Amino acid sequence: MSSVWGNHLKITVFGQSHSEAIGVVIDGFPAGFRVDFEALHTFLARRAPGNAAFATARKEADIPEFVSGLVDGVTCGAPICALIRNTDTRSGDYKNIAQCPRPSHADYPAHVRYDGFQDVRGGGHFSGRLTAPLCIVGALCLQYLQTKNIRIGAHIAAVGGIADTPFDAVNVCDDHFLTDAFPVLSETAKTAMQERIAAARADGDSVGGVIEAAVIGLPVGIGEPPFEGLENRISSLLFGVPAVKGVEFGNGFEAATLTGSQNNDAYCVKNGEIKTVTNRHGGILGGLSTGMPLLCRVAVKPTPSIAKEQQSVNLQTKEPQTLVVNGRHDPCIVPRAVPCVEAVLAVALTDTILGSVIHEA
Repeated sequence: MSSVWGNHLKITVFGQSHSEAIGVVIDGFPAGFRVDFEALHTFLARRAPGNAAFATARKEADIPEFVSGLVDGVTCGAPICALIRNTDTRSGDYKNIAQCPRPSHADYPAHVRYDGFQDVRGGGHFSGRLTAPLCIVGALCLQYLQTKNIRIGAHIAAVGGIADTPFDAVNVCDDHFLTDAFPVLSETAKTAMQERIAAARADGDSVGGVIEAAVIGLPVGIGEPPFEGLENRISSLLFGVPAVKGVEFGNGFEAATLTGSQNNDAYCVKNGEIKTVTNRHGGILGGLSTGMPLLCRVAVKPTPSIAKEQQSVNLQTKEPQTLVVNGRHDPCIVPRAVPCVEAVLAVALTDTILGSVIHEA
């Protein structure tokens, strides 16, 4: 399994859901940067379990312990290593899945790939728990990008088929970036979504959804096409977030249903800068930033660990076997995945910008 990502900002994520600790090593982060720890902890709390009504009951503080790379809260140029201790594990809940893979989890292919030696507790290194160290890097990168007037935010675009108000593709602003536990732009949609999640939980089931994210303030011409363009870099990291099953930028798949005249974005001059009248391209053309808001949507599958009895097989006997998944699980992963998407965007853009020559438009 490759747990290393990045070119100019290289990150290594390590640990398992129920190991003693999880963490990340960050190489290439600029020296001389003072970390805002209060902002970092606030960001991590949005992803942490046990902090919201619709989150898993597992309670982890997720306070990182920095063991290298900082001196008096300032980056020193050495690799940054941060740990998060796992303190609320219940490994016994997973004894019944050692020989009976959970539907829609990585249990079976991991069993084959690692000859049965994989850590099944809490999903091992395939667990969404590993997004916590990713969010440590993301929190640092968000602070770094803010010094360059680049802002990133996301909201829950849909849950269980119930849609929120979308971002205005042309006029996204900081006011649209919410940081509460259930970030949506429409209070009516929030109520309906939460009722949908509650109904799924009561039925022993789960629901998925869509996250919409935006980046504003990104200079024109950032990216390294064809294989290191912005879509490439962002997508490769987004698919490292468990439960992500689809990514689209701008109009995405809708563009396939349109004509060229319907999908094209006409150019204009606004306040002395070249912009587009619309933003169907989502701020990226040819893998390069265009100066318009970067917009992407991420599809998140329903939590596969549900309370309903499911059909599986016994890996030793190869006979059918019914399975009841124990443990503590989110009835909807989407709310806690929002900061993960923001983190991914921040990491991917920081890696790209650190290797870029920024030109004046």
